[in-house]
Amino acid sequence: MKIVSGKFGGLNLKAVPGNDTRPTSAKVKEAVFSMIGPYLQYGNSLDLFAGTGSLGIESVSRGYEKSYLVDKAYKAISTIKENVEKTNSRDQFQIIKSSATEALNKLHSDGVKFDLVFLDPPYRMKITEQIVKDMIEQEMIEEGGIFVVETDYEVTIEGIEKLSLIKMKDYKDTKVAIYQYGG
Repeated sequence: MKIVSGKFGGLNLKAVPGNDTRPTSAKVKEAVFSMIGPYLQYGNSLDLFAGTGSLGIESVSRGYEKSYLVDKAYKAISTIKENVEKTNSRDQFQIIKSSATEALNKLHSDGVKFDLVFLDPPYRMKITEQIVKDMIEQEMIEEGGIFVVETDYEVTIEGIEKLSLIKMKDYKDTKVAIYQYGG
């Protein structure tokens, strides 16, 4: 697994040991960044179910100031720490060992807002829509901010004012949807 482009381009990342984590393939990651390219704002990114940290690291590699990498699994956090160390840019990352809900509550209370959010929860959880609604309601996404949603089913987030689907694409058993807030 490698960083595709930017200042860390070509950097080899470690995978999380075992079969509990499903890393985003290089093909899907490259496609995601191609799809969101015209909408990028380069502030803070959030990788809420970070696994290896690959998406958040890629966002910093491509120009984001800081990425918050959240996972609750010990093996994932250990892997994220190793991968972040390889960048020699530790200060551009905040690694949080926590559930998604607890992390969002803490980040909200700290007043952190995001320009780019990666949501790739374990497929069985089906919580993506609620997370998006909560983040918008708590004003955690900047105007023009992007949600990148990766699931095994078609996510349709409807009824949220100022949220629009930019693009949806299938990759074998993975569906990627890109939404923009406001802007």
